[in-house]
Amino acid sequence: MTARIALSTASTYPGRCAAAFALAAELGYDGLEVMVWTDPVTQEAGALRALSELHGLPVVSIHAPTLLLTQRVWGSDPWAKVDRSIELALGVGADVVVLHPPFRWQRGYAEGFPEGVAERERASGIRLCVENMFPWQAGRRNGQRRELEAYLPHWDPTGQPYDNVTLDLSHTATAGSDALAMADELGDRLRHIHLADGTGSVRDEHLVPGRGTQPAAELLERLAVRGFDGSIVVEVGTRKLTPDQREIDLAEALAFARLHFAAPRRARPAAEVPEAGGSARRSPARRRAPRSGRRVRSE
Repeated sequence: MTARIALSTASTYPGRCAAAFALAAELGYDGLEVMVWTDPVTQEAGALRALSELHGLPVVSIHAPTLLLTQRVWGSDPWAKVDRSIELALGVGADVVVLHPPFRWQRGYAEGFPEGVAERERASGIRLCVENMFPWQAGRRNGQRRELEAYLPHWDPTGQPYDNVTLDLSHTATAGSDALAMADELGDRLRHIHLADGTGSVRDEHLVPGRGTQPAAELLERLAVRGFDGSIVVEVGTRKLTPDQREIDLAEALAFARLHFAAPRRARPAAEVPEAGGSARRSPARRRAPRSGRRVRSE
């Protein structure tokens, strides 16, 4: 199985889920990640299956409503939200649920969170891919930014015992994290990518990949070499764009993903090239030039 390049329905917000399916099909994406929010279609397996069949695109993942903006979707019990997200994933044939770590004020949820994730994975067969987040900014003191640790057990999943992790490149920008080092440290635990970009602003920017400072191209190329077979999900902000501008940005993001996740071109054996007079010479193997690459509210 090879990695699929999918579109998050969050990338067409505030448009409806059905519009995201139609645009993904038009642009040539391989599938969709459904962000569960107030749109009823995002909460109903039958409606999602109908859209999937209509457009010939699978739902590759469900994003649980664990953001600030979705705190009241499916009630206020966070584990109940996760469980319903798992049920939804099973109902549409997705094998991944993306979720954020608990907020600091959700202490009951945070206690035993890694164990609760592992238990649900074993029981359901669904991968619960916990997403990297970032510290929030709490103003300034003596001219220095003050950071608020908003997530438990931590916003960085690399040191946590999760079997499956989502790496979000807008969040690495906001956190000032080294995305390549995180990917290397996670190894096979890295199962899901939120492809975006950022400039290091305190805002969670979700730019089109290639428009910020994150090493998105190099990350995709490294993942291709590693044989990554999870999903690469374009999750960029287009809320302020016209429909035409949105289409252009999402087409650009897809082209970026396909270009840099293409099978790496290894050095080829020297070929015999005929010369004038019938002799032959060996053409040098073409080598690929190395690429180089390089912190508030939830997405």
